[in-house]
Amino acid sequence: MTTELTTKPTTEPTTEPTRTDARPAEVTEVTGPAGGEPETVIARARAEIDALDAEIVRLVRQRVTVSERVQATRLANGGRRISLARENEVLRRWREELGQPGTALAMTLLELGRGRV
Repeated sequence: MTTELTTKPTTEPTTEPTRTDARPAEVTEVTGPAGGEPETVIARARAEIDALDAEIVRLVRQRVTVSERVQATRLANGGRRISLARENEVLRRWREELGQPGTALAMTLLELGRGRV
């Protein structure tokens, strides 16, 4: 089965810095042979999303492990538990890539790695 996906880029204005290639396209039509089979397209896309989610969880767990190692090393050498300059750098990078939702995501990642402050 061959499926064609037609998209148009979203054009609503935003005041947040975002990369244009990071914004999702708006789906306008999904077609396949004889009118298409949307259930099949949806099922395949959901399976792909589930696989991506599993990979994201694996990477987050790996990030937490590395973050804990950094924190333990810093503490063992007389440093502070949290480096605010580093956290601000991480927050800025995620915000630049994904806008305000990126900041929220970065806060969650930071909390997972260092615990609540």
